Amino acid sequence: MEENKEAKRPEGAAEAASAEGDAGAGRPDGAQGTPAADAQPAKGKRSLSLNVVSNKEHRGFGAGTIDLSRVSSVIIDGGEAYIDNGAMHAKSKVEKGIKFSPDKANVPNGRPVWIVWVAVDRDEEGSFYAGATACPMLVDTEARRGWKILAQHVNNLDYAIKRRFVLDELSAEEKAVLRELLISHNAEWWEHSPQALKDHLAE
Repeated sequence: MEENKEAKRPEGAAEAASAEGDAGAGRPDGAQGTPAADAQPAKGKRSLSLNVVSNKEHRGFGAGTIDLSRVSSVIIDGGEAYIDNGAMHAKSKVEKGIKFSPDKANVPNGRPVWIVWVAVDRDEEGSFYAGATACPMLVDTEARRGWKILAQHVNNLDYAIKRRFVLDELSAEEKAVLRELLISHNAEWWEHSPQALKDHLAE
């Protein structure tokens, strides 16, 4: 899918993601530097912070500054969207204790769950949602079994880093809750985001 803004692929990002197995090259729960002051979500938000490189680590505009520390994971489950960066290590709340298989037949009663990789970048005007890609899963919590395609999760993580948007498979309801989360997390980031993202998540 075409993206509206171009960014250089960070050297070694895809390799790092592949080496971790399930996109584990990021850090859980925003463990990296503190976001810039103007990028903080409003107090009282129930969601965790989306990952943004601190000012100290920022290497200048247009310098290929997106890297894995700028990627966060959003879970869409049961009509709710929330940030859970444990998914960077396949240890999100919904994945814990689940034995995953690439065969859907092993999860006949699984419910649909999505992991959405969200990349945040910044330019002269501020931070914005630069890429977002959705990956499907099936999860049967009672049977402790699940389905997902590891290669798809790794590839879509790489696409998000490259400022691509892969969201077409989400339902209208799923798009709506994702849009609501991104806007409520930081309305300024949303306003400054590419039109392609807004079109994908349009009502």
